[in-house]
Amino acid sequence: MSLILGLTGSIGMGKSTTTDFFREAGVPVWDADAAVHALYAPGGAAVAPIAALHPAAVRDGAIDRAALRDWIAADASALKRIEGVVHPLVGQSRADFIAAHADRPLVVVDVPLLFETGGERYVDRTLVVSAPAEVQRARVLARPGMTEAHFQTILSKQMPDAEKRARADHVIETLTLDQTRAAVQGLIAELTGGRNDA
Repeated sequence: MSLILGLTGSIGMGKSTTTDFFREAGVPVWDADAAVHALYAPGGAAVAPIAALHPAAVRDGAIDRAALRDWIAADASALKRIEGVVHPLVGQSRADFIAAHADRPLVVVDVPLLFETGGERYVDRTLVVSAPAEVQRARVLARPGMTEAHFQTILSKQMPDAEKRARADHVIETLTLDQTRAAVQGLIAELTGGRNDA
């Protein structure tokens, strides 16, 4: 039976880099964003049920995210209805991934809004990836097309970093690549007793 580690962190904190280091070490990683992307893609399991709710949200056999945003903006009930379709499918994807890797000592589930959505209920331990606020801001504003206003909007929808850190079982600071990689390797050893069969 695997130990399930829920990994989360606010925008610009180094979450993608950290999950890459887990993968590099041979740890299976389930990615919530990638799961949603697959559900919305042509042939994805969310396409037909969302088309039944709002046909304009589907274009060329896939969910059109811009049309989805427009629908959410225009209809106060839309988000709840979309979540009613997507959340169970995402949960099934996560459960299937964990079951497929049940023989592994450690499985990471990468969930951006882990605490905000109560996702810590589904994991054994939680890890928050973090960095100082000024480092976070510099990283995010360096992204193409990112503005201060958009950054602030994203932050307003995420639990404050200090609160995430307080709730987490483990915290990894992502100031340098070498330090982050070493912290990941140390945590894997701690959680698996040194056993991480690739």
